[in-house]
Amino acid sequence: MFKSLLISALFVLSSHVIAATATNIAESAEQVSPLLPGLTVPNVELKDQYGKTVSLAERFKEKTTVLIVYRGGWCPYCSKQLASVQKIEKELASLDAQLIAVSPDSPEKLAETKITAPSYQLLSDDSLTLAQTLGLAFYLDDKTAKIYRNKLGVNFVSLEGEPKVALPVPAVFVIDTNGLVHFQYANPNYKVRLTEDLLLAAVKSVSEQ
Repeated sequence: MFKSLLISALFVLSSHVIAATATNIAESAEQVSPLLPGLTVPNVELKDQYGKTVSLAERFKEKTTVLIVYRGGWCPYCSKQLASVQKIEKELASLDAQLIAVSPDSPEKLAETKITAPSYQLLSDDSLTLAQTLGLAFYLDDKTAKIYRNKLGVNFVSLEGEPKVALPVPAVFVIDTNGLVHFQYANPNYKVRLTEDLLLAAVKSVSEQ
């Protein structure tokens, strides 16, 4: 269950400051409440690696979407997951599905990625707007937050003068052209990720409807 925080927050990135509002950030990864199958993803506008605004609702209209939410390019488990999913890109394309991967990384950080593919788009959710909308955002405990902030350079929020690190729980959604969620996988244990076989089965199920 979420503890709604109706207060202004400040997300400080390595190169710039972004004003944001924290409304749906859980106190721990175990307390998040991910958007369930059968619900529609509200429209959120994000930035690509070039700083161009992208409407998720418009992208969803194009074809079945595999939406991957990951912690950032600094996370080795996330990098491994993105590389693994890229290996089944042709199979997903044969099912008329596209890949969209979203993280708190800034557009500048996304520009440094080595992932380049016509049907695989990386987007920046550096204010955690989408993560909160999908019910995935949470605060790290102080000890872990300090390590992440000092060694990995992830963004943090300042709440009443107290710096706290907020991240999304890694998740995968399969979404149809109406923005409806048909499949969802989210695991508070960031080391455990969805297998490619299960993802393909989920996408195939949507494509056959």
